[in-house]
Amino acid sequence: MSSPKYAVICLLGLLLWSYACQYKPYSHGEIMYQNFCASCHMDDGSGLTGNIPPLAGADFLKAYPEKLPCIIRYGIADTIVVNGVSYNTPMAGVPQLTDAEITNIINYMNQAWGNDFGFVNPLEVQRILKECRTVGGGR
Repeated sequence: MSSPKYAVICLLGLLLWSYACQYKPYSHGEIMYQNFCASCHMDDGSGLTGNIPPLAGADFLKAYPEKLPCIIRYGIADTIVVNGVSYNTPMAGVPQLTDAEITNIINYMNQAWGNDFGFVNPLEVQRILKECRTVGGGR
């Protein structure tokens, strides 16, 4: 193999490797989070101490995954406890988000900021959203 061809192949290999290292599996969820959630929960998921709960390292995300779709779509007015701290600031829902967008946001939050809370199936989110709508979960 001649050295110019070898150099081109090596360069392409390095570029592909570099791209693979930058791959963000939940980039759509990250965009949706930035557009609809970050203004309150912050870019880094830290929330606002005493007012808005954190999402980074939040035990609530891990303990209550079945509540997240309904909270995102319909909001919440109840007091919740996150990492041992009570939060009672109401959160408005974002009803215009599709089931798929809510799924993407949850999957992003479950993997961002050091969280490792697993993957949420879109069909499960769709089922949960139907139930919270019929059981009075919508506000």
